Amino acid sequence: MLRVAVPNKGVLSEPAQTMLAESGYRQRRSLKDLAVYDPENDTEFFYLRPRDIAIYVAAGTLDVGITGRDMLLETTPTDGAGAVAAEVMPLGFGRSSFRFASPADSAIDEVAELEGKRIATAYPGLLQRFLDSTGMKAEVVKLDGAVETACRLGVADAVCDVVETGTTLRAAGLRIIGEPVLASEAVLVRREGAEEIPAVAQLRRRLQGVLVARRYVMLDYDCPNDLLARATAITPGLEGPTVSPLHTPGWSAVRAMVGKDDTNRVMDDLYELGARAILVTSIAASRI
Repeated sequence: MLRVAVPNKGVLSEPAQTMLAESGYRQRRSLKDLAVYDPENDTEFFYLRPRDIAIYVAAGTLDVGITGRDMLLETTPTDGAGAVAAEVMPLGFGRSSFRFASPADSAIDEVAELEGKRIATAYPGLLQRFLDSTGMKAEVVKLDGAVETACRLGVADAVCDVVETGTTLRAAGLRIIGEPVLASEAVLVRREGAEEIPAVAQLRRRLQGVLVARRYVMLDYDCPNDLLARATAITPGLEGPTVSPLHTPGWSAVRAMVGKDDTNRVMDDLYELGARAILVTSIAASRI
């Protein structure tokens, strides 16, 4: 039986469950459910605090889990002792960045100016890794939440926190400084060095299929054969387009995957190529 950890709350919880449902797995119907067994896939899902998921997976208690890259690295021991969880694949949601911010009315404009200062964070492990890698000396003030108020309350000179849009920091009178320390998103994790069992490989393939379906659409169009080479260069697909002859002599039907964000541009390029000789017949979401 495959055992999977899923975030029980927070910004990763609902998108993770939606992605698993789209992958063909049963998910909980109530927030009160702490575990759900899917008999069709012989898989049990455990709904846990996102920060704890990598710990359970590293210990081998659960086979795989979904958590944030930031939380995975935060719970990874820096001394290399003991088992750890490792990232298997990014999942394309829950994107954020780990960044420094200082009071908007302070003289701290650059990260280098945090030398010797007090920095508040809910991710002391991530922050200490950065300080060690850069040789910067600063006092790490560990907080469990509401990091953005640390400067106003006088317990820190700056903060380092996970940022999605930066709205919360700006509302607290802070401004982002420097480059991101880490780019984070939801990731699938498993115990480092663990052999990939068939059930995990199947889960990974299904998740990859959902990612492809979310990023691409299937584009069908009819094309004169003398323009076919140029048209298929515009729509190369993932592994090449499907080309079939039409009943009308000199014409072919083409089907290819194109990026959702590129669909309108591709349609325009096909239209211009044939000066109305290209007809886009349908666009439909497709899943691999």
